[in-house]
Amino acid sequence: MSLRAIKYENNSLEILDQLLLPAQSKYIQVRGVEDGWKVINKMQVRGAPAIAIVGCLSLAVELKKEKFESKKQMRQEIEGKLNYLVSSRPTAVNMKIAAEELIDLANQLSKDEAVTLDDMKTKFLQTIEDMLTKDIADNKAIGDIGAKQILSRVSGDSLVRILTHCNTGSLATANYGTALGVIRTLHGMKRLEHVYCTETRPYNQGARLTAYELVHDKIPATLIVDSMVAAAMKHRHITAVVVGADRVAANGDTANKIGTYQIAVLAKYHDIPVYIAAPFTSVDMSIPSGDHIVIEERPDREMTHVGEHRIAAKGIACWNPAFDVTPASLIAGIITEKGVFRPEQLREQFGQHN
Repeated sequence: MSLRAIKYENNSLEILDQLLLPAQSKYIQVRGVEDGWKVINKMQVRGAPAIAIVGCLSLAVELKKEKFESKKQMRQEIEGKLNYLVSSRPTAVNMKIAAEELIDLANQLSKDEAVTLDDMKTKFLQTIEDMLTKDIADNKAIGDIGAKQILSRVSGDSLVRILTHCNTGSLATANYGTALGVIRTLHGMKRLEHVYCTETRPYNQGARLTAYELVHDKIPATLIVDSMVAAAMKHRHITAVVVGADRVAANGDTANKIGTYQIAVLAKYHDIPVYIAAPFTSVDMSIPSGDHIVIEERPDREMTHVGEHRIAAKGIACWNPAFDVTPASLIAGIITEKGVFRPEQLREQFGQHN
């Protein structure tokens, strides 16, 4: 049974504090939008789908407690708080898209004279709560579609070896996962021989979180440091690379955890396909290419310290971008809940599904 990073029942929202993993499993309560912003910004919750879900649910928790005098007041409150939540981590597009869609919904409900204030609140909250169940269904679809795509490239009943980067599992989504969902499905089909997960410096999401999930699910796996990827590709017969995405541009360029770009370059040299596993909500058609994606920069301390222990020389300058952009030319396919698309197919497919 996969882990639950998000618990939402009876208007109570709790998230598994990922800063404490793997040493301690502790849930913390999110009582409203301010708490939601903090847990996202501090990376107590992370992963683009989970950021959107926790952000929106933190708004739901707050809205349920509030009384509004008018639909206009409620609409203004919703818009302001959603825009604030988007600022918590700007590179992950899912929160931005969810905010835009919810603001549009609030505007529609506010203008509709047949909708009462109570109706508006009920419909708005139900839309947010439905995000949780939809994300799990989408992840399982991504897992099934991705597993079939990878197996279509191998002969007979051959087992596959997958390399993944960062964390894209139950800890990054509502449950099950995107890239890790593909891995879970392959394992369930008994077609997975082994997984290689990178440590993912400087925040060590691979070592702390992905390794934690793989051990929890008893999936055969090996942790490697980020600088071992080329050697692993040369000596360990990797079938495919599967990673997640924080934002996919209209041309297929993909922003993901720092280090993804160099893995894709190495995979190209070793003739290993690279797949992006992400829900359609990670595709941002307003961004023409990866050159226009704003890359979040994180504090120096993430590089210079492990916990309270300094590992870098005092006085050294640091550059700590949280993400890099993998060009579409290095991506074999983008696995979504609606199918696998080559980067150049996104514009056409996105139009069909909207």
